[in-house]
Amino acid sequence: MSAMEKHLFNLKFAAKELNRNSKKCDKEEKLEKAKIKKAIQKGNTEVARIHAENAIRQKNQAINFLRMSARVDAVAARVQTAVTMGKVTKSMAGVVKSMDATLKTMNLEKISALMDKFEQQFETLDVQTQQMEDTMSSTTTLTTPQSQVDLLLQEMADEAGLDLNMELPQGQTGSVGTSVASTEQDELSQRLARLRDQV
Repeated sequence: MSAMEKHLFNLKFAAKELNRNSKKCDKEEKLEKAKIKKAIQKGNTEVARIHAENAIRQKNQAINFLRMSARVDAVAARVQTAVTMGKVTKSMAGVVKSMDATLKTMNLEKISALMDKFEQQFETLDVQTQQMEDTMSSTTTLTTPQSQVDLLLQEMADEAGLDLNMELPQGQTGSVGTSVASTEQDELSQRLARLRDQV
């Protein structure tokens, strides 16, 4: 097995590992969702919110790993073609030397930078680098949009057949909504529950 073939094997292996990491995050997301329900059942909205934030973070990470897996896979396919056709350039071989250690880290930012270098060796890209970078940077941030958190909390409460008390502590103000809106929400939830029973 030539050095380039060995590196190609490592690329393919990394794509599978990234895919595995994505599935792990999916499992973690499901676990966090179960914890949301338990917290809501106990009437602990603050704990439920923390688990909702964790669930959304895991979901975003799962997407990131899946995207990077696809990107590494696409690069592996291009390297495979280059190896088969005997068109491995010196610069491509140079990039490959620094590859193995980076792939083992499973650090998305480092792998992303490595893929950038690889993709520069090819005239046409299977995966658009800039679009990928924009998506990566927007979803790897640690902050989670509160609207998503509120939506997930409500969704879990509905599934558990419970009312979610989203009232803020005394002295704070926020966009929780008026009692009219919450009454309408209750009615909608009851209607949904009735529809589910009928199905």
